[in-house]
Amino acid sequence: MMKTYIYPIEVEQEVDGRWSAVVPSLPGCATWGHSQHEAVKALQEAIEAYITTLRESGRPVPQPPPNGEVIP
Repeated sequence: MMKTYIYPIEVEQEVDGRWSAVVPSLPGCATWGHSQHEAVKALQEAIEAYITTLRESGRPVPQPPPNGEVIP
């Protein structure tokens, strides 16, 4: 059985025009793209890889914050 996780993300346009995307609940899980869509798509792939790596190494997967709250 596969579990579904829903994490709040932060997406921001940088000064140079690129877009950055980050998952505050997953330390170090961040990407960028030339468009907002590209950054979010890359982040979806990064989240999957992040969770897979945690599972394969036997480490716990951080639970998403309740009610979509962003944890600083």
